[in-house]
Amino acid sequence: MPPTPEVVRIRERDEDLHPWTLWGSYLPDRQWGTVREDYSADGDAWRSFPHDQARSRVYRWGEDGLLGICDEQCRLCFSVALWNGADPILKERPFGLGNPEGNHGEDLKDYYFHLANTPTHSFMRGLYKYPQAEFPYQQLVDENGRRSRSEPEYELVDTGIFAESRYFDVFIEYAKASATDLLIRIRVINRGPDPAPLTLLPTLWMRNTWAWGYPDEQRQPMGLDGDALVTGDLPQLGAYELLCRDGGTWLFTDNETNHQRLYGQSNPTPYQKDGFHRYLIGAEEQAINPAQCGTKAARLLQRTLAPAEEWTVELRLRQLDRVGAVGANEPAFGASFDALFQEREAESAQFFEHTLPGLNAEDRLIHSSALAGLLWCKKYYGWSVFRWLEGDPTQPTPPANRWQSDTALWKRLHAHHVISMPDAWEYPYFCQWDLMFHAVAFAIFDPEMAKQQAMLLRSPHFTAPSAQTPAYEWALSDPNPPIGAWAAMRIYQIDRKQSGQADQPFLRAALRKLLLEYGWWANRNDRSGDNVFEGGFLGLDNIAVFDRRFPLADGSRIEQCDGTAWMASLSLNLLNIAVELSREEPEYADTCERFVYDFTQLAITLNAPSDRGFINWDDEDGFYYDVIKRPDGSSDYLRTRSLSGLVPLLAVASFDRETVNRVPVLDVRESLAWFVHERTTPTWLEHNLGRWNNDRILYTLVPEDRLRRICQRLFDEEEFLSSYGIRSLSKVYRDHPYSFTEGSDSQILAYSPADSPVAMFGGNSNWRGPVWMPMNFLLIESLQKYAHYYGDSFQVEFPTRSGNWLNLWEVSLELEKRLVGIFRRDGAGRRAFNGDVELFQNDPYWRDLLLFNEYFHGEDGRGVGASHQTGWSATVAKMINQLSRYPAP
Repeated sequence: MPPTPEVVRIRERDEDLHPWTLWGSYLPDRQWGTVREDYSADGDAWRSFPHDQARSRVYRWGEDGLLGICDEQCRLCFSVALWNGADPILKERPFGLGNPEGNHGEDLKDYYFHLANTPTHSFMRGLYKYPQAEFPYQQLVDENGRRSRSEPEYELVDTGIFAESRYFDVFIEYAKASATDLLIRIRVINRGPDPAPLTLLPTLWMRNTWAWGYPDEQRQPMGLDGDALVTGDLPQLGAYELLCRDGGTWLFTDNETNHQRLYGQSNPTPYQKDGFHRYLIGAEEQAINPAQCGTKAARLLQRTLAPAEEWTVELRLRQLDRVGAVGANEPAFGASFDALFQEREAESAQFFEHTLPGLNAEDRLIHSSALAGLLWCKKYYGWSVFRWLEGDPTQPTPPANRWQSDTALWKRLHAHHVISMPDAWEYPYFCQWDLMFHAVAFAIFDPEMAKQQAMLLRSPHFTAPSAQTPAYEWALSDPNPPIGAWAAMRIYQIDRKQSGQADQPFLRAALRKLLLEYGWWANRNDRSGDNVFEGGFLGLDNIAVFDRRFPLADGSRIEQCDGTAWMASLSLNLLNIAVELSREEPEYADTCERFVYDFTQLAITLNAPSDRGFINWDDEDGFYYDVIKRPDGSSDYLRTRSLSGLVPLLAVASFDRETVNRVPVLDVRESLAWFVHERTTPTWLEHNLGRWNNDRILYTLVPEDRLRRICQRLFDEEEFLSSYGIRSLSKVYRDHPYSFTEGSDSQILAYSPADSPVAMFGGNSNWRGPVWMPMNFLLIESLQKYAHYYGDSFQVEFPTRSGNWLNLWEVSLELEKRLVGIFRRDGAGRRAFNGDVELFQNDPYWRDLLLFNEYFHGEDGRGVGASHQTGWSATVAKMINQLSRYPAP
């Protein structure tokens, strides 16, 4: 079968034949309120650059807009601004609450959806729901500020603004005729019962790189050539023209800060970033440039739409060469324009059908929506920490105390990349462990992008001299779960299965980077010297009764079961990579010995009694717990059954006899006989590691008897098992909260299936009950590895006490079915993630619009947290892939 057109474009991209990804949906959804843009003395990023300043203040490190596009360096940006004639400001970017304003942290308040996208961004479609009444900005701020953490967030739909469908559906679509020729179509539909006015401002602007005082950056204003908006010859980009088929007026201003509005100072330039807002809403004729030139321009289009009327606006953004527009001999609009849109949309559907054929319509919608969101959340991210610390030549010197901050340790971090964001509004920056899940999700349809994203933060531009990789911009030094080796191996395996080819060069390069990072982990986080890895944050935010980032007031410290387990998992994943590479290069077999020994030591540390006192396994409860270590040498368990106690399940692998014969060190009892011999009593190793079954040898932190005990709790619907996956905390703490007092520290932990009840980590995420897709994904993969080793010899009740006995492979599929069920319509036609909002569940213009939230309610499955977290929640597409091959009964 010949490759699909999109597959051809991907190959041309990968072979540097055509720059198909020069342009994409890379324009961030939010730039204000980020650490990058914070130049305050107190480091309060939300208050130093609030939403109210965004329309008037130039960004230093990026741009933002509504469902827009830009080139991969964010030099030239396109988006659409809207005005319904009632709003106090133009709708140029999505609105949401800053972290101090929301009762559960920062919170997006607009509704927009990622409907379609392809790896080369040859076809993109987004949808924004724009109310016709005045947008209730202040009402949303006031009501959320009034509510306590125990109350739900107050959302836009709660204001009643969508009553009687009084809103516009604004579809924004892009199709590429070539890598530098983009067709743009804006389709607006009045869903309301009455005529309604609308102003459209398709806007093209240049990121301000010239105001900071560097000689290699110059201001290059745009102007008109007839009715075409044209740019100068931009560095690394060339010259472009923007054409609009609809009659209208071109407006011009400059992407410059309005000092008068913000600071009460005279403006050094005559035209500012907020010129269009002031011209339309403030009726300030002098706010736009009558000479029709500037670094920000828009086509002014106005219309009153009758009920159900559709208004289509067509534009074309294309590169100019010395003669004129590339492809200028062809009509810019007309039949060929429409035909190309139809062709690219059909090619998009063909590509995803080719990627996973035969899905029913429901699963196809979920699958394609998840991947579209993943692609839309690839955004430009720029930040030079050194320049941020030092300041720019023409700007005030940043606060001196920055040089004593944690961020100053990362002064060599220099980002100028397109990166997959967790959520392009709520988390418009890279997050290290999130990115590994994104990369694995990319692997099912774009393996080269998956490899690039997985290793990006391990490049010299990002890593610290110690080889630590950054976490995220709010706390670059936070240790995230070390899953880079897992991601690299899974990408390699998925790619090999799909392509039939083993990309060992990628795996070798990944191993070199990961070994450096492994050294940082081994030297940094075993601070006690007893092979116990504290970790601290480890991505699970407020999962524990105490904040694990800090020691307790009396000097006690917490030995985290998940810290040691994550390190063991890292050792085992690196072992898997080395074993795989040894197939073609036998010298890698020698590398395996280190990881065999390290894993063994960690397994013993977590499980075997020794002179260090308490171990993390509590035999009385049959679970892994954190242990509190006091200065006087005494210890106690922090008996909270949570995902952190399930992390030991993730460190599992098995090898067949042929592999063990090729790499003899894998026969751990033989290769570490000297280790056993040195002990005067039988060791935990002799009884639990390196056991053979079904002609396979098992590596695991959790021996069979403990695995059975954990599974009883894991699949108990009164503990971990929800109708929508595995909860992050046992439900038992709903009626029986856990409390612990240590000196002057006293805390209570209770089951909370949705929003965070505590302010820890800003209060905008919660690991005390909800279902989190990434941890479920890792648990499912681990259960399948156990199943590969045990087969039918290991069966469990699923659910516990049901009398329904399944092997672990069957259990894994049942869990996948529950997780996919968050998005599938149930028997009543309702999608769990939409909760009890009738508009979302039943309205024909809402019910098939999918959002892939940060996490999901532990009881009813509704989406909670960041709404566009299509990075790690996009792993649901991988689950659909597997269920399509192995349908759960």
